[in-house]
Amino acid sequence: MDKILEQHKIWLSSGGEEGNQAYLRNANLSSADLRDAYLIATDLSGAYLRNADLSGANLRGANLARTILPNSTFIIFGEKYFISICGYCVRAGCQCHSVNEWRQFSKRDIFDMDGKNSLKFYPRLLDIIDFYCGKGERPEWLKEQNND
Repeated sequence: MDKILEQHKIWLSSGGEEGNQAYLRNANLSSADLRDAYLIATDLSGAYLRNADLSGANLRGANLARTILPNSTFIIFGEKYFISICGYCVRAGCQCHSVNEWRQFSKRDIFDMDGKNSLKFYPRLLDIIDFYCGKGERPEWLKEQNND
């Protein structure tokens, strides 16, 4: 699996000139350790991923049709940023952090991610996290901002 993922990463970074695209259609990847795996544009259709660890995996543009995902895995479409939740790891765009980290970031931390775009989107992201992972605290700076 490591070799396939390494070749896929080369394929992506070379614009398809080198390496090989990961083709994992109908693969049995149960219990696979795919933490922080770079799975952008991977064909995972029909793959069996039950009990796989996808914490921090980047699944943007992956074909997940008929894929059996681990419990507590959510892929959220239609938002400004690609969002995936696997257990308590939340990826929004290129940022991947635990639920607790997302809930505690300073205004500067969020601004440094993508400027005003991320500041504007941050309350929406926390709403999404609350919906899928349970209601949690919001940073004081955000509460103060809402009271203005």
